Amino acid sequence: MSTAISWANRTNGRTITERFHAFDAEHPHVYRELERMAARRLAGGATRVSLKDLFEDLRRQLPHGVAGLNNNFTALYARRLIAAHPHWASAFELRRRRSA
Repeated sequence: MSTAISWANRTNGRTITERFHAFDAEHPHVYRELERMAARRLAGGATRVSLKDLFEDLRRQLPHGVAGLNNNFTALYARRLIAAHPHWASAFELRRRRSA
């Protein structure tokens, strides 16, 4: 196995959860902005909030986007928002996770 392939496997071998935690630690403003956006929508009368919609709105708001803002992270951000704001649980649709 070449060095390039071995390096790629180690990089890509991280789980979505591991990549999410690394991204979140590097970009804490993303969570804060998603939290603010969700709160604004719910205060405006929304009963359901789509994290995918919030992601797209966030991408449009940021001047150059955020490198690494991966759609695979939406469910993890939704779970984090619910953990911090349990009264928002009914606003987000969550599915059972297939992996950690």
